[in-house]
Amino acid sequence: MATSGPPSAAAGAGGAPKDSWPELVGMSSEEAKKKIKEDKQGADVQVVPADAFVTMDYNTGRVRVFVDSNDKVARAPRIG
Repeated sequence: MATSGPPSAAAGAGGAPKDSWPELVGMSSEEAKKKIKEDKQGADVQVVPADAFVTMDYNTGRVRVFVDSNDKVARAPRIG
């Protein structure tokens, strides 16, 4: 059964919205922020040090980008 309506601009290859960006590991924080905002418009992208303490609440509008001391993405950013 087909669904009607336009596909989401944030949809991944399988049609589901993206919730993580493993391909960004090793990129600079600015490159990562740009790519995430292209995929998820309106996202609150937060760049934080990889060893930082962060709240454990889940926020579907937030994507945290954990970076190392060289400002490179240390692990896959994901929604939450």
